[in-house]
Amino acid sequence: MTQSSNEKELIIALSQGSHNALEVIMDTYQHSLCIYIYSLTHDNEKAKDIVQNVFLKLWERRDRLTTIDSLKSFLYKSVYNGFLNQLRSDKKMLAIEEKHMHHLYQAIDEDEELLEKQIRIIKTEIQKLPPKCKETFILSKKEGLTNVEIASFMNVSIKTVENQMSKAFKILRKKLEHKVEPILFIMYNISIQRNKE
Repeated sequence: MTQSSNEKELIIALSQGSHNALEVIMDTYQHSLCIYIYSLTHDNEKAKDIVQNVFLKLWERRDRLTTIDSLKSFLYKSVYNGFLNQLRSDKKMLAIEEKHMHHLYQAIDEDEELLEKQIRIIKTEIQKLPPKCKETFILSKKEGLTNVEIASFMNVSIKTVENQMSKAFKILRKKLEHKVEPILFIMYNISIQRNKE
């Protein structure tokens, strides 16, 4: 299977460091990938973790992606490999002695603290958005509504929703540019589901 011209454009843009390209890829494939992995793990949180990890690696290795034949196939193979690695990891974990587990959890806690700190920064800047802009952004990223659903809820046009979302992203990217990792901002639509107030 070969990739479409749209996929090729996305991969080229991503390899050149486009955050928008990664966001489009996530919006296109995230849901179906989560469903696929859930069918294997029967664990919603594990499925989300595996898929999120694949998108993180996709960004980290973006300069090596131009040889991909099919983006869709690549993503599905990647999450399946992530599932297999998770299985191997789970089996190894059973064999780790308790004293080693303590050090592992300590390292995880430190990472969680950093993640929580950066998410708090993002939430603070979201609250500073202009009222309509903030409402639109939260309905999209926190409540998970589509642009059509937001337009209906707010009684505005879809174009207005798109403009408000674009405005929100421009403001947030400018405010957060040197405060949080760019990839975290893009992944925030996943993270926010785990940190609802």
